[in-house]
Amino acid sequence: MVRKFNNISLIGKFQSADGAETVLELARFVRERGLEVWIEQGTAGAIGRADGFPVAAYEEIAGKADLAVVVGGDGTLLNAARRLGERAVPLVGVNLGRLGFLTDLPRVDALRQLGEILDGRYREESRFMLDAEVVRGGQRIFHTLALNDVVVNRGKLGRMIEFELLVDDEFVYTLRSDGMIVATPTGSTAYALAANGPILHPGVGGIALVPLCPNALSARPVTLPDTCRIEIVLMPPHDARIHFDGAIYCDVRAGDRLRLARSAQEVRLLHSESYSYFAMLREKLHWSTATPRP
Repeated sequence: MVRKFNNISLIGKFQSADGAETVLELARFVRERGLEVWIEQGTAGAIGRADGFPVAAYEEIAGKADLAVVVGGDGTLLNAARRLGERAVPLVGVNLGRLGFLTDLPRVDALRQLGEILDGRYREESRFMLDAEVVRGGQRIFHTLALNDVVVNRGKLGRMIEFELLVDDEFVYTLRSDGMIVATPTGSTAYALAANGPILHPGVGGIALVPLCPNALSARPVTLPDTCRIEIVLMPPHDARIHFDGAIYCDVRAGDRLRLARSAQEVRLLHSESYSYFAMLREKLHWSTATPRP
């Protein structure tokens, strides 16, 4: 069903002159179409101006916005997704970053494609998130959501860490490695891809487990159903650090348990009608590019 958009919020990459001008250009474009437009509070503060446009905090955007347009890279969109995911505010990404697997509207064509989306000509898809908690001594000490991935790594240590992996309360293995990436299909083209993990199509209900530099060469990436509950238990004597979408982290110590499961919350992404997942992969990963002869 095509959705009518009346209240549009703009969220931009901080400390970016190009991002500042793009946010304001999009704001003027939306206002000229007779729609209400807000600029996210932190974005307005970072760019140092709002040009008379109303400013709103994330809480207000989550409650009233029909659409959030995110200007920046994938990290900017990931942050917005975590902040707005509970209210399922649809997101559109305008790419100012390098790769842009999520922010797929190119800057040079952003006005035209955004106009098509506002006119109701778009494709919508849902991406699931991971619900993550850290438990110490039976008590939850940390809780968050992740759209891309959750990464357990050795933190400041210069040596491997050791941990147990359990799936649906069943012991899988004990592994010594630099860590473990737990990635959604959305995150399968991020850090997990760089660590030789599988690319999961967004329509696949799977979670990828990708060991980081394992001591055992037989420890290979595994894809689990997204109905599984995953638990990683840090073994003594080392401490470690857990990163969530590469943006926030939690320091953990021996005996702490990381518990992961598919969240009931989903992120809604809107694309132009011309969007193709495989065309995006060809462009970003340079597939089918001719290799010049020496």
